[in-house]
Amino acid sequence: MSLEEEFRDHAEEVQWAGRYIMTKTRGRWEYVSRNRNIKAAVILAIEDGHVILVEQFRVPLGRPCIELPAGLIGDEAGAENEDAADAAARELEEETGYRAGRIESLGEFHSSPGMVTEAFTLFRAHDLEKVSEGGGVEGEGITVHRVALTEIETFLGQKRADGYAIDVRMLLLLAPGIMG
Repeated sequence: MSLEEEFRDHAEEVQWAGRYIMTKTRGRWEYVSRNRNIKAAVILAIEDGHVILVEQFRVPLGRPCIELPAGLIGDEAGAENEDAADAAARELEEETGYRAGRIESLGEFHSSPGMVTEAFTLFRAHDLEKVSEGGGVEGEGITVHRVALTEIETFLGQKRADGYAIDVRMLLLLAPGIMG
């Protein structure tokens, strides 16, 4: 039986549900979903040849991770219908202290489709203006990095050598070097 046939022949079953995530099965396949199918916004913010990155301790990894700014869409009570572009602009400013003059959607992507249903919309932030120090909301402990694109490979290599995790979306910035 193919996975597609198994998908059609078996109903999705929730095995466990927590406050933010749930584990599910469909036939023999196990995976994780966010409650209420909440999606994320990820922001690629580049200005004057520099990319804006964030560093945040990630409990599942047990170490800090270098990432693009990102956040959940409509995760706050009363904001369930939040526009994805508005969420991206809000998260960019909260996390990095940069305000975008314009936000452009680059499409929806799936981060680990064999294990999680989570999707994110990638946004490109244009016309950046520094309006605060950033750092996220209380308890997030976000450190902002403004890294020259010409130095991204060296920056990430040094962070990796220092024991940091590197988010898969960093491949967007490394692709020219990888293809090279």
